[in-house]
Amino acid sequence: GKTHLAKAVAGEANVPFFYISGSDFVEMFVGVGASRVRDLFDQAKRRAPCLVFVDELDAVGRHRGTGIGGTHDEREQTLNQLLVEMDGFEPNSGIIVLSATNRPDVLDPALLRPGRFDRRIVVDQPDLMGRKSILEIYVKGKPMADDDVDLNEVAQRTPGFTGADLRNAVNEAALLAAREEATEVTAEHIYEAIDRVVAGPERKSRVISEHEKKIIAYHEVGHAIVSNKLNQIDPVHKISILPRGQTLGYTLQFPSEDRFLVSKQQILDRVCVALGGRAAEKLVFDDVTTGAQDDLRRSTEMVRNLITKYGMSDELGPIQYGSQYENPFLGRVLTEDRNYSDEIAYRIDLEVKNIVSKCYDRTTEVLRKMRPKMDFIVSVLLEREHLNRKEFEALMEGKELPAPAVKKAKAAPPEKDKDAAKQPEPEKEGPQPAPSPVG
Repeated sequence: GKTHLAKAVAGEANVPFFYISGSDFVEMFVGVGASRVRDLFDQAKRRAPCLVFVDELDAVGRHRGTGIGGTHDEREQTLNQLLVEMDGFEPNSGIIVLSATNRPDVLDPALLRPGRFDRRIVVDQPDLMGRKSILEIYVKGKPMADDDVDLNEVAQRTPGFTGADLRNAVNEAALLAAREEATEVTAEHIYEAIDRVVAGPERKSRVISEHEKKIIAYHEVGHAIVSNKLNQIDPVHKISILPRGQTLGYTLQFPSEDRFLVSKQQILDRVCVALGGRAAEKLVFDDVTTGAQDDLRRSTEMVRNLITKYGMSDELGPIQYGSQYENPFLGRVLTEDRNYSDEIAYRIDLEVKNIVSKCYDRTTEVLRKMRPKMDFIVSVLLEREHLNRKEFEALMEGKELPAPAVKKAKAAPPEKDKDAAKQPEPEKEGPQPAPSPVG
């Protein structure tokens, strides 16, 4: 969306618009990048007033003097020339320079000084109203089932989606409808497309034994029941035991509204939901499997962040422990400054274990009380293979679900004989018998 915003600014200003990517400056030949910067600004001066837009600025504007293996002289010469052109002895009156980057943290501080890039516009992921507006744009020109598709509900089910993700979901829904030879794109097509974007396409070729399928069903229903019983957690939108991507089953939860702050109780409730699958396996089968590997990683990470980053531990107090440092070129954490003693590290590990154990015991108690309901929902899930939000909430209330609608398979067109075109077609008097299958 950043490049689209730059184009919109140029269109509204009604002035010439110069576009170049940061990677276009850097070449293997010395001096080429600086020469291209000079040529760009020479053209801009002749066409002033105008807009100059540098896309992916981090390709040329990274912090100087950092990185593993020394510096890149050619890139630094290009950056120096860009700094001179933006704020040198000759003021560039009438030239506005815009740029876009996904890594503002790695830019050289000289670029962000007043007089250069002194204004930052954060293009964040769209909120609920933004996602609805973007969906309204991308559904234009597509045959949507107006009485079935509620874009507000679709926007609620896509938190964290960018504009590109929403366009991908709408296009995927149109492809699904085309494969079924449907005349309109329904809500079912859109929700299936969202599942594909989130978890990947269904892997119907993967054969799972009945015992493993039962374990997966209890695992996912364990997540869903704990989420339903805890008030601080986002509602469950779908439970499935059909393999998708690398997952054997999944439970989708979406917030009912956009949230920007998370409380301590909400973090603890999320830990309980993450442990719901492991607790259900242990409660029902008196054994555990490797299916909870990612759940254990996420729950441990949430609890450790609760203690060391957010200072929410009653035992260790409102103190932040440790500082992580990212490498500007690699873009990931390389080192962590351990600014605490071995005794504090031991207390942190002990507190992580205590909080996770308390959440696990709380989760087990919730599932033990709901064991009959869990068995009932699992029996329905094994039959249907997936449950949506309305079906799951109805089962939690003890209601029976109507029989699922069976999709009629389209019969393949009969093979025509080579000499059939020479023979006259029989007169159609009433219904004709179906041709016998060939082969």
